[in-house]
Order: sequence, then structure tokens, then C-alpha cells
Amino acid sequence: MLKHIVLFKLKEGISEAQVEELATGLGRLPEIIEEIREFAFGRDVIGSERSYDFGLVSLFDDLAAMERYQVHPDHQKVVAIVKQICASVVAVDFEI
Repeated sequence: MLKHIVLFKLKEGISEAQVEELATGLGRLPEIIEEIREFAFGRDVIGSERSYDFGLVSLFDDLAAMERYQVHPDHQKVVAIVKQICASVVAVDFEI
């Protein structure tokens, strides 16, 4: 199994509607992309200096499954939103 964790730092001035657009896009992915085994995401609730604004944790059977997810057209639509509203995105992927 492969755990995929992504953290998003939003650009200054991003509206709540734009964040909702991201959440809506992400929320649709588990229904559409069969490779997804687990999928959870949400806004940071701590707001510390080192916090990112939004996070995603997902699970895939293996690296090949995650790679299929990453190029899926519906995932790419969400990536386009991320590129518009995020100043920084970091990720880590590890086997469990």
C-alpha cells in the first residue's frame, strides 16, 4: 500500500469560494477514480506559523495505482485549481 500526503499553502487573498471549489473537486475524486482506496482532506485548524492551509491524505494499492490517479483527467482538473490558488505544495509518498 502507498500513502500519499499533500500539503497546500494558499496564496494571499484566496477567497473561501475558491477553497470550496478545491474541496468540491477533491470530494468527487473517490467516486470517479477507482484506484483510490482511502481519501481524506480538509482545512488546517491550528493555524500555527509552520502550518499549511489545507491537507490531503490518500491511500493506493501501489505506486502504479497512484501514478494512474495522478494522470487521470478528473484529477488533472483539480491540479489546475491547485495551480491557480496555491503558493506552495509539498508531498510525501511512502509504503505502509
